[in-house]
Amino acid sequence: MGVGEMRRFLPALSVLQGVWPRSAAILAPLCIGIVAGVLLAGCAPMNPAPPTAAAPAVQPVQVQVSPAAPQPTPVAPTTEPSPSPTLAPIPETARKTLRVFGAGSLIQPFTELEKAFEARHPEVDVQSEFHGSIQVMRHVSELHEKIDVSATADYALIPMLLYAVKDPETGKPYADWYLRFATNRLSLAYTPQSKYGKEITPENWYEIVSRPDVRVGLADPRFDAAGYRALMALRLAEYKYGKPGLLNNFIAGRFTFPITVFAEDDYTEITVPEVLEPVAGSGLIVRGASIMLIALLESGDLDYAFEYESVIRQHNLQWVPLPDEVNLGSEGQNENYQRVEVAMDFHRFASVKPVFRGEQIGYGVTIPSSAPQPELAAEYLAFLLGPEGRQIMDANYHPLFDPVICDQAANIPETLRGFCAPPASP
Repeated sequence: MGVGEMRRFLPALSVLQGVWPRSAAILAPLCIGIVAGVLLAGCAPMNPAPPTAAAPAVQPVQVQVSPAAPQPTPVAPTTEPSPSPTLAPIPETARKTLRVFGAGSLIQPFTELEKAFEARHPEVDVQSEFHGSIQVMRHVSELHEKIDVSATADYALIPMLLYAVKDPETGKPYADWYLRFATNRLSLAYTPQSKYGKEITPENWYEIVSRPDVRVGLADPRFDAAGYRALMALRLAEYKYGKPGLLNNFIAGRFTFPITVFAEDDYTEITVPEVLEPVAGSGLIVRGASIMLIALLESGDLDYAFEYESVIRQHNLQWVPLPDEVNLGSEGQNENYQRVEVAMDFHRFASVKPVFRGEQIGYGVTIPSSAPQPELAAEYLAFLLGPEGRQIMDANYHPLFDPVICDQAANIPETLRGFCAPPASP
């Protein structure tokens, strides 16, 4: 696997926060002692000295030793023996690096995709990192990292943060096309230990999560699409169940600087402040990405969390399926979803003010114009959208669009255009 398996997920909670590297030193306690004649004797494992803090990471090496076999009677060779042929592994320095940044909800399927792609292409080292969706975009547009594939849980972030921002090295936009390739549904995850877990239903979930003795997890809407979608879902639940004030009841008094809600006729705007800190003891726990809430659920530190259904099923959690009018997963409900918007009231972004309008969840992916390996990145995306990639996504309960929805098709690499839906008739 190489370096790819040593770089994994840690969503950033601040502007420049990166990813925890993971490395491992592999110890191989093996010793062969030779006793008199042809007898084979074992040797106890060696205890190597502990590595120093500056020691570089060592690539894993596995050594297998077969049991000793009876020695045949020596026969003098008639010709000089030739060495046995061996297949030398591709040196790590000779492998091409493909950097893939993805939303946290893509960790499990994209990790499997990485292994499958590398098996097909042993000359490639896929290095994957996972963050909240907004952070994925900002690693390109504001931190100017050289990334080959950017995949986000909200396709709208690509034109908002990559089309609109130019690479200072080239003067070109960081992207001028995207593929809307996958969808999902928002749900409420819980465990058998969750408070009121035996009472909660699709009809009363909103009342239970608003109780003061219930601990609820929310992704930070400043960094993660699941966070602002959870706020949308709570407002949509007001319409669905006829419960005015439901969202306000959930957020009231829970933040040091409040989230504000403006409602007029059939339109609602939810505004997220620049500083979003839960009040201690409020029962609300906020993390930089929704995937970070899973461990808190499993440890019993949370009772409920707003999560994507694919992630819930991957982790074998229980969940309350939210109705289509609320879960942001139904194309037929787009007109209903569009009644709600979430705006970010801060200047964290260099050139845009993000406003997100409710619609069916759509994951987006592009190859940034600054990508070091654009051809290889296109091959990776073709693998994702091909039969083997679809099988991996399906096995992880993450549905893909078929065909995918493409923006600016003329700018899309030719090898990917065949996956796009045909343009609508005039």
